[in-house]
Formats: sequence, C-alpha cells, structure tokens
Amino acid sequence: MTSRNHNQPSPSEITPEPVYQARRRLLMAGAALPLLGLGACEAGSSDAPSSQSATPRPAAEEEQTRFEDASTYNNFYEFGTGKADPARYAHTLQTAPWSVQIAGHAEETGSFTLEDILKPHTLEDRIYRLRCVEGWSMVIPWRGFPLGDLLKRFRPTSKAKYVSFHTKVDKQEMPGTRYPVLNWPYREGLRMDEAMHPLTLLVTGMYGRDLPRQNGAPLRLVVPWKYGFKSIKSIVRIEFTEKQPLTSWNLSQPSEYGFYSNVNPAVDHPRWSQKTERRIAGTSSRLFANRVPTLPFNGYADQVASLYTGMDLRKYF
Repeated sequence: MTSRNHNQPSPSEITPEPVYQARRRLLMAGAALPLLGLGACEAGSSDAPSSQSATPRPAAEEEQTRFEDASTYNNFYEFGTGKADPARYAHTLQTAPWSVQIAGHAEETGSFTLEDILKPHTLEDRIYRLRCVEGWSMVIPWRGFPLGDLLKRFRPTSKAKYVSFHTKVDKQEMPGTRYPVLNWPYREGLRMDEAMHPLTLLVTGMYGRDLPRQNGAPLRLVVPWKYGFKSIKSIVRIEFTEKQPLTSWNLSQPSEYGFYSNVNPAVDHPRWSQKTERRIAGTSSRLFANRVPTLPFNGYADQVASLYTGMDLRKYF
C-alpha cells in the first residue's frame, strides 16, 4: 500500500468542478442568494452600466473585512475548489526564491528575481473592494504599488497592446493542479491601458503584513473594478502581447466569463444575478451578511469608465 503525505489532500478532498458548482448553487439558493438559471445577456444590448444606479462611497469609509475571513475564505483553485482549501493547503507553496519572467514586445525582457521586481518601488497601502463573480465581496487593505510603474521599466514597444500573466504551477506544491479543474497554468490578461491605470495594483501584502500564501504570495494583482478572478495570484510570468491573450476562465466557460470581466450589475451571470452582493465585513456572518447593491465598475466608475467609451459592455463582458 502506498502511504500518503498527510500534509497533502487526497483526491476525494478536492471537489471536482461540476460537483462543487452544484453544491455551491444549492447553498446559495438555501441562503436566499440570487436566483439561478438566468439567461445569458445578448450581444448588442445597451452600452455601459449606469453610474447612477448606486452611489459609491470610498472604500476607506466602509467596514473592512476581518483578516481572519479574508485569509481563510477565498478562491485559489491551485489548492482546491473549496473556499477553505487555500488556507488549509497553501503552506506547501514555496515563495522563496521567486522569479518573474518578462517576455514579449518590450525592449527589456528576461528573468528577474522578486527583489529585482520590488527594489525600485515604494510600497503603499490602499483599501480596495474585491468583488467575486459568485456574489460576495470584501473590503481589504492591500500593500503594493501601481503595476504600470513596473511595466514602464521594461519599455514596452508599440506592438504591446495587452499584458498577460501566468500563475506558478507545481503539482507537488499546489495539489489542486493535479486535477484538470482548469487548463493549468492559470492565465489572465489586461489591455495595456487597463494595466497602466493607477488603480491596478501589484500587491505584496495585506493588512500591514506580508501576503499570505493562500492570498497569492509573494506577488499578485488587484484590479478593483473587475471581478476577483482577474486579480491573478502568485505571478511568475508577465508578457507583452499584440493579440488579446487567452485567459483561464474564458477558455473554460466562455459563455460565463468574458475577457474584460468588469463588475456590471446590468449583466447577469447566466446562472445568477449580479445586481446585489453579500458583503463579508468585520462582524457579519458569511452566510447571512446583509446584501448590498452591486456598484458599476465595483464603485470605481468615475476613475475607469472612460477606458470603455463606446464599447458595448454587454457584448464585451
């Protein structure tokens, strides 16, 4: 009989995607969350979300999510599909030494250590909302610096229209990658103007401490006006591309997860509404937290809506 390392989950502990999705939908229905079975939005419908549908407050004025919740209730499928799996299994992730490959249409490319990446930059604290496509949200104080400050260092050429990112993949350190939940490695991407926007943050910490492994140590993105799966974790590759890069969830379920993935209460997920969200805050219970209206662009419309002038945000969701 083959012995198993008890620090690693057995296959039965990592829920297959179809089972996990069915279980989650059942729980959501039982907790009076958004109705399921809603139809996909049609291309060519009305344009951008109305910034008048809700009045945003600065995230700094909102109740912050407790560190204990933000670090134990999250998605990081490389460690399993359950919300508690990342905190349970991510201790196996080796975050030092760490390097990031810079590639594509830039004058300076190559492999850079984490120290190389961080050395010239001043880390700062910013409080941002993070909105999950599943209908829950958090308010988190992040520590990092604008991604654009890093990208400019590599002098992207005129052919660089997009930026793609890859997460580390290691079957020994990241047990979820042993199963074909997604096509590993996890991939995400942004248009260049989105990547260069000052709200887009390259993050190394949260709550005044180093970023926990389960939250994407040692280096992740936070793109606060997009759904959380765009904020890729544990980055090992950044590439400047001419064509729109492939992204993991769009490859897996293109009818449900678009490339842009801007928070838009007017565009429902095919299986549930996005009009409201369940805020996980300081003293709120996860299952029974009060629901709040979802803000267009997650409350950052004044800063980022101009990036999408003239675009049909139902078609390009």
